[in-house]
Amino acid sequence: MRATGVAAGAGVLWPGWARADPPGAREPAPVKPPSSGDLSLLAASPLLADELLAARALDAAKKAGASYADARLVAWRRERVSVRDDHIRGVRRSSEYGIGLRVIADGAWGFAASPRLDAKSIDKLAKRAVAAAKINAKLRREPVELASVSPIAGRWVSPHRVDPWTVPPKDKADLLIAASNSARAIAGVAHVSASVDAQREEKLFLSSEGARIHQLLFRVRPSLTATAVDRRRGQFASRNHEIAAMLAGWEHVEDAKLVDDAAQIGEDAVRKLHAAPVEPGERTVILDPSNLWLTIHESIGHPTELDRALGLEANYAGTSFMDPARTGELEIGNELVNFVADRTQPGGLATCAWDDDGVGTERWQLVEGGKLVDWQTTRDQAHWIRDKTGDKDGHACSYADSYSSVAFQRMPNISLTPGEDGKTTEDLINATDDGILISGRGSWSIDHQRYNFQFSGQFFWEIKNGRLARPLRDVAYQANTVDFWHSMDMIGGQGSFRLGGSFSDGKGQPGQSNAVSHGCPPARFRVNVVSTAGQERS
Repeated sequence: MRATGVAAGAGVLWPGWARADPPGAREPAPVKPPSSGDLSLLAASPLLADELLAARALDAAKKAGASYADARLVAWRRERVSVRDDHIRGVRRSSEYGIGLRVIADGAWGFAASPRLDAKSIDKLAKRAVAAAKINAKLRREPVELASVSPIAGRWVSPHRVDPWTVPPKDKADLLIAASNSARAIAGVAHVSASVDAQREEKLFLSSEGARIHQLLFRVRPSLTATAVDRRRGQFASRNHEIAAMLAGWEHVEDAKLVDDAAQIGEDAVRKLHAAPVEPGERTVILDPSNLWLTIHESIGHPTELDRALGLEANYAGTSFMDPARTGELEIGNELVNFVADRTQPGGLATCAWDDDGVGTERWQLVEGGKLVDWQTTRDQAHWIRDKTGDKDGHACSYADSYSSVAFQRMPNISLTPGEDGKTTEDLINATDDGILISGRGSWSIDHQRYNFQFSGQFFWEIKNGRLARPLRDVAYQANTVDFWHSMDMIGGQGSFRLGGSFSDGKGQPGQSNAVSHGCPPARFRVNVVSTAGQERS
């Protein structure tokens, strides 16, 4: 169970999770606008039958005193198929459909939503939304200012080959059970759980300015976890497959080859169970993309939300240490550190063609040469930072997770730009005399300014003299955001770029959840390594 070199350890570290990336997902600089899937899927949409009612809502809002209005017809379908060992744990399906109406009246936002779609209900909805805006107007300091944009008439479908809803739940469960059985065949593996989550999100957006935007998105998230148990010692360890959630269809699950990789996941769980404990101290770590994406999300993603940095959002872990007044001069990291925000990234969970303000999505620089140069913004936030960034119409970051939720600024896909010299993970390992290679997502914690943090992982290899020496356990790394990104001294090239991501990024009150991806190559850092023994064993 001991790997003595990169070649011996590589198969253990990187099962086929990276094979499943959708076309273009490994390219960190896609073209704009994002390519569409089959638009004919929109032709028979049930939302079209209610389009006249959505238009009626806009007219009614204007008559009630709104200076602007937009309506979103939103239909969601969600499915989760899960298994444990050799049996099905459950098949859960849910759906929702309704209309959300957002208005500006007396210079303030108002919002109302309803699952009822008839003329009488729509007229009441418009009056409620305008009444809410007029109440909010009594409390506002400045009037809402919408950046000028040309109204769009457009359609977009996320690229996919297989609609997940055309695959019977039994076929999905059979695949998961086959993968589970493969992992359970490994001596020492006691239990295996596996699941596939699928989302189908459809929106028809109309605005009083004349916009009409129809979009359909598919997302999938496969998962496989093997748990090894040592009953004599009373210990256990779990290993997750590192396949990322993607904006894609069922083909992403098929391409992941869970059955082929499952035995390796089981073997990793056993290795982890018997791995040596880590020695705490200042160490060099190489972070695989399957680990680094979450650190990017927490240390770069959330603190560059403009509303959070201005103190207008503090839910889900606070505000931000980054100061908008220092845009263009605040050093987040060294000259190797470059971050792009991108709602056009192929495979990205936050990718779409237009946001929920009706603004076309784009790609822009957040951090350049280590310096903070821009923010995540929406159409009504553009003027807040325009003097610092030149932002004309916002960066299309508006999103609502339901017809019943109000749209506000949500995180785009944010990625660390690869190095230009094409380094691989093996190159980083070979250049490291003493360090730890960390892959997979583990536990994490970050303070309310998004500054001091601790992250763990799924699997850990000690590096000695440029080679993988032995697996470790109970590893976590600590740093603060600025020191961490200043310590990055090696970075992989474009060929090592991978996406990671989450279906459930929380923000707001009432809380909302959005899906978002973060891409990166492997990178090397200097951090404080601590032992989590007694805190976690997974």
